[in-house]
Amino acid sequence: MKFKLTLDATPSNLQIGYQDKLLLIGSCFTENIGAKMQKHLFHVKENPHGILFNPVSVVNAINDYISCKQYGMDDLFELNELYNSWHHHSRFSDNTAEATLKKINESIQEAHAYLKEANQLVITLGSAWLYCLTDMAGAQKGLVVANNHKAPANWFEKRLMQADELTSLLQSMMEALQKFNPNLNILFTISPVRHLREGLVENNRSKAVLIQAVHDLIASSKAAFYFPAYEYVIDDLRDYRYYAEDMVHPNYAATQYVWEKWVETFYSPTTQQIMKQVAELQLAIQHKPFNKHTKAHQAFLQNCLTKAQDLIKANPYLNLQDSIAFFSGELVNNA
Repeated sequence: MKFKLTLDATPSNLQIGYQDKLLLIGSCFTENIGAKMQKHLFHVKENPHGILFNPVSVVNAINDYISCKQYGMDDLFELNELYNSWHHHSRFSDNTAEATLKKINESIQEAHAYLKEANQLVITLGSAWLYCLTDMAGAQKGLVVANNHKAPANWFEKRLMQADELTSLLQSMMEALQKFNPNLNILFTISPVRHLREGLVENNRSKAVLIQAVHDLIASSKAAFYFPAYEYVIDDLRDYRYYAEDMVHPNYAATQYVWEKWVETFYSPTTQQIMKQVAELQLAIQHKPFNKHTKAHQAFLQNCLTKAQDLIKANPYLNLQDSIAFFSGELVNNA
């Protein structure tokens, strides 16, 4: 007797390898996947604007990267002794406008160059609820914000995007991206993180808009793909044991489960074998010996160094230079 439904992973026509360059943008779930990819030494850049939840802010960010927009004083506002941007996460905020603009503009310049060479763009949408500025904000009324920066509640009013509105927005973004970088594939996911601030019913309405719009877009584009991260957590795991104490964010077990499905879906057996070898080397770097001068530990280091050198020789595109430098640096003359 089956006690749960299982969503099986099937290999995608879109395959990800170590030669690929990936830009990840969107909600905090993007950073969960991005961290695991970076741990396995894939070429990844994530969230150059910081964490973004709503589709309008995601599209605005991508347009900034395409145009290589450079922000100025008029794009900032001062609040809580910090200079902030309505289009950026608060990690860009600083106590001087110059410092804020420096972080913002350098990040955009790097993202512009990276996106031009990338061949995979992963977009994770979190919520279809938009928070727009009111007259009380003293800025552009109706502007969709990426972060509230702890501003007063009466500075914002919210509205729910409609599926056709979102589909049109994403379609325009796709067209701009394909002109900018014709080699780019775009992979969409929906974040399984619940936005309880809106309420359970409102959260489900929001997710429904995102799912409908994304699938309408994918049906009309050969360059767009979908990974069911939302469905793996909500329908496959389907248990509060897989959420953190806040009952909002998937816990380690859940994100690990989704990561394993991600690997099965997008990585070939050859890539998975390389990932295993890379993971072993990364684990070896974290090993803390009682005495690094023992013959046993030195032999261990030499073995790891040889493995890393052999691996990069067979796969020159692997980013193993730091690993090789670490093992070489830990070896002593009497090894």
